[in-house]
Amino acid sequence: MKYKITLLPGDGIGPEVVSAGVKLLKYVAEKFQISLNFSEELFGGCSYDKYGTPLSDKTLQTCYDSDAVLLGAVGGYKWEDLPHHLKPEAGLLKIRKSLGLFANLRPAKVFKSLADSSSLKREVVEGTDFIVFRELTGGIYFGEPRGFDDSKGWNTMVYLKEEIERIAHLAFKAAQRRKGNLLSVDKANVLEVSQFWRSVVSEVAKNYPDVKLSNMYVDNAAMQIVRNPKQFDVILTSNLFGDILSDIAGMITGSLGMLPSASLGSKYALYEPVHGSAPDIAGLGIANPIATISSISMMFKYSFGMDKASELIDEAIERALSEGYRTKDISMKADDKIVTTEKMADLIIECFEEIFNEQSLGVFTL
Repeated sequence: MKYKITLLPGDGIGPEVVSAGVKLLKYVAEKFQISLNFSEELFGGCSYDKYGTPLSDKTLQTCYDSDAVLLGAVGGYKWEDLPHHLKPEAGLLKIRKSLGLFANLRPAKVFKSLADSSSLKREVVEGTDFIVFRELTGGIYFGEPRGFDDSKGWNTMVYLKEEIERIAHLAFKAAQRRKGNLLSVDKANVLEVSQFWRSVVSEVAKNYPDVKLSNMYVDNAAMQIVRNPKQFDVILTSNLFGDILSDIAGMITGSLGMLPSASLGSKYALYEPVHGSAPDIAGLGIANPIATISSISMMFKYSFGMDKASELIDEAIERALSEGYRTKDISMKADDKIVTTEKMADLIIECFEEIFNEQSLGVFTL
């Protein structure tokens, strides 16, 4: 099998974590006998500096010609004063819309060896393993009219039935493969758009009688994620609520540097760590590459249909962590083995090799 991958390293620590991730990506591809062709383009602030836009037509066309896109991070102090439509973050909204990436998947899994890195107690977070399905191309981030003047500001939160249906189907199918529980999060007690959301999700649920559907208001969901995160399996929610809840979920795992994501559409897919560009540590070699590597694990699963490769990557991350290796952001103990960005990637590759050999996979044939 042959796949084309577009690399968008972006700004800040983006190039460092993407470089570390690509090293593992190439290694796993070789083990599973698939061929990868890479193209690298500018995106975000670095694209603005060269082209005057965070997302150029050239970059977008390269993404259209690819099977998957791997993004690092965008933004930084340098571009904070730009007009909204020219900020690096505006490129994120545009690429999601242009590629039709309507579903953002953010797993929140607490590795056993990192349970003490969370700001919550070990007994609260240990065993946490859920995934947030965030609708990505509708809602208040894209609704019109929007704007502000000297006396007021306004935004519009709107959802079409088909926008809710398509992500709901994905979330229900995921719940079928997991524990069979789906929680839809909204604010139906005060928002008409949430009442509509709840109605559409309930209708879609009739197609999945083996999945238990429940509903929860977003403020309660935020509280419950912190109080008892182990109760969740699949969380389905809108763009704004998903943005907030997935970041809360990221913190209970110990660090945003641990949280991956996949943005899926009917034709295209983009994978990226949830963390920002962290310009204050860019170039120091201390950024955590695990979120990017975990995002690559999701790429193997969702774009390449290679569940075994994805499983082995996740196991390799867990083994490296269980052996005491840490990047600075997730170190909690004096005896932690602090390593660089590149070294962490190398260690995960070594662990992957060990697990691969232990399972006697030899050269894996698809």
